[in-house]
Amino acid sequence: MALAIGTQAPDFTLQTKTADGLQDVTLSDNFGGGKTVLLFFPLAFTSVCQEELCSVRDSLQDYNDLDASLYGISVDSPFTQEEFAGQNNLNFPLLSDFNKEVSAAYDVQYEDLIGLKGVAKRSAFVIASDGTVKYSWSSDDPTVIPDFDAIKAALS
Repeated sequence: MALAIGTQAPDFTLQTKTADGLQDVTLSDNFGGGKTVLLFFPLAFTSVCQEELCSVRDSLQDYNDLDASLYGISVDSPFTQEEFAGQNNLNFPLLSDFNKEVSAAYDVQYEDLIGLKGVAKRSAFVIASDGTVKYSWSSDDPTVIPDFDAIKAALS
């Protein structure tokens, strides 16, 4: 079961890959500032993940207007994510949980998804500026996309 609302979000440092190279992103760097949206997704280059993340890309200004930083997280390598982001013109960071530690800490891993173990479940979290979880959602069905209106309401 995904982290409960009101709990302290586990801190992490993950890498993102950009044209400038690998960069560390630490969740707690956002504490004391704005809110944070974490979107865990199973795998890059799959149709549902592409649909979800392109939808977010097209509405990123809504999240910016709500003073929220947004990150996509999967167990793909940062190099795979960079290619996926480039092909889809994604305008927010994708963070690599290649070692599967963050998805485990947030309790959003499939035990077995089409023979793959430890793949991140499609999940969404809103983290308040004090580091507490304000919104928590996770699906056992990888084809179900988060309710973006509910996520935006949690940011208001």
